[in-house]
Amino acid sequence: MTSTLVPVFAALGDETRWSILSALGDGDASASALAERFPVSRQAIAKHLTVLAEVGLVEPVRAGREVRYHVVGAELSATARRLDAIGRQWESRLTTIKEIAEGL
Repeated sequence: MTSTLVPVFAALGDETRWSILSALGDGDASASALAERFPVSRQAIAKHLTVLAEVGLVEPVRAGREVRYHVVGAELSATARRLDAIGRQWESRLTTIKEIAEGL
């Protein structure tokens, strides 16, 4: 499970990619449209979008001559479920430690 999270978190570890993903939450957009919202070039945005697409967080969709990107909600939901499972495991471990400590 952890190995599937690493590429996603590596992609999201970049502040610009995180911001791009957040912006796409407002609606689909092209690299050019996103470049107008951020202080980086269209080419840099395109590279960031490629990284996000490689890990399955965004998907390119052709709209005429333009390529627009949208967030893949299923992958974000799957990532959230994996994080939740990790959180539940830790909660279980901490509860066990608490019970052991209280029993001493």
